[in-house]
Amino acid sequence: MPRRRWAGTLAAAVTASVLSLTGLAGQAQAADVNNAKNGGYESGLSNWTCSAGSGATVSSPVHGGSAALKATPAGQDNAQCTQAVAVKPNSTYTLSAWVQGGYSYLGATGTGTTDVSTWTPDSSSWTQLKTTFTTGASTTSVTVYTHGWYGQAAYFADDLSVLGPDGGGGGDPAPTVPAAPGGLGVSSTTSSSVSLAWNTVSGATGYNVYRSGSKVQSVTGTSATVSGLAASTAYSFQVTATNAAGESVKSSAVTGTTTASSGGGGGGSVPAHAVTGYWQNFNNGATVQK
Repeated sequence: MPRRRWAGTLAAAVTASVLSLTGLAGQAQAADVNNAKNGGYESGLSNWTCSAGSGATVSSPVHGGSAALKATPAGQDNAQCTQAVAVKPNSTYTLSAWVQGGYSYLGATGTGTTDVSTWTPDSSSWTQLKTTFTTGASTTSVTVYTHGWYGQAAYFADDLSVLGPDGGGGGDPAPTVPAAPGGLGVSSTTSSSVSLAWNTVSGATGYNVYRSGSKVQSVTGTSATVSGLAASTAYSFQVTATNAAGESVKSSAVTGTTTASSGGGGGGSVPAHAVTGYWQNFNNGATVQK
């Protein structure tokens, strides 16, 4: 009889554990998705509305893919481009975009809680703007926007995303970590620098350059020049690809060797005898040197 009671107790415990694990599994949350549509502007201005006809898509400069938004403020118009994005109530979302050019703003309205925005002044290179918002108890749609500032230069925007729970309205696929760059090679060298080039990686929005395992540079294109190196020295380089999902593994390593120093008056041997002199074309009473 004691053995039967023990077996029954064990079976009950196992059953309770299984039910507990099942309950935990039922509480698992789905992965975040990008709820914005055409956030890379690859389909022109589809899903976007720009005030006063201020927006257009361009092929350069771009942060990722083959297109970006260019919006130009004029007069009393700040070149605002908006999109209604489907969201879930009581949920937190991360809004981000890459911008360049004149004053650039990024924000969300109609969140049901606190509307948010962020901005950056003029920038000659791509800069990421990022903020978060939480939706209200009955919020199923928010309006996200970019805009510039009155009387300022045009701004560019690319790779906009609204990452969070699936709002059910579809959107761009969530980014995945890109593959490692291929084709890394040395394109040229000097006595103090090594220039590198590599192949484009699908889905990448930037690249990191590593020298002897340490990151030394981040670029958006597929080439870079690492400077400040010693002459006649061999260095090992690798490159990774990056996007909103993360960073790839490092590429195969290549070796770049800087050239010898050009001299410039230093580092050479001094002869046993040397002659110095000067040209004098006026009479000041100086003694002739022999």
